[in-house]
Amino acid sequence: MTHEITLPRTPSPAPPFTVLLSPTRRGARLARLLTVAHLCCWGLPTEDAAYVVAELASNAASHGRVPGRNFRLSLAVTEVRGRAVLRIEVADTRGDTLPETALEPVPDEAESGRGLLLVEALADRWGVEVGPAPRKTVWAEITLLR
Repeated sequence: MTHEITLPRTPSPAPPFTVLLSPTRRGARLARLLTVAHLCCWGLPTEDAAYVVAELASNAASHGRVPGRNFRLSLAVTEVRGRAVLRIEVADTRGDTLPETALEPVPDEAESGRGLLLVEALADRWGVEVGPAPRKTVWAEITLLR
């Protein structure tokens, strides 16, 4: 998906945003709200990024939860092959549990399991990086047209 916007001549309209949040439903909701607020301040579209962050943060709170350890949300606008790209990263401390990057269709009767399909549909690229132990980072990139 691409969104047409006007960006300043510099690759990033603002310094990267990073915050630690509790691995709870409330922390996941706050991640989405902070994403929308920061992207609005940067003059960037929010809808697709809000859905992607909501899913990645929800996964960090449910599958990546370790008591006493937070998850990290990072947002940055970078330049990739001459285009502005919003990079979203959600890191948790469960590097031993990795999401499947080769996604299979979910049965119609399943009540969950469609979140990363949504990420795949909305983001241009996404993936998982492991390390440093015990951390993993799930990232997604959304291309922004100049």
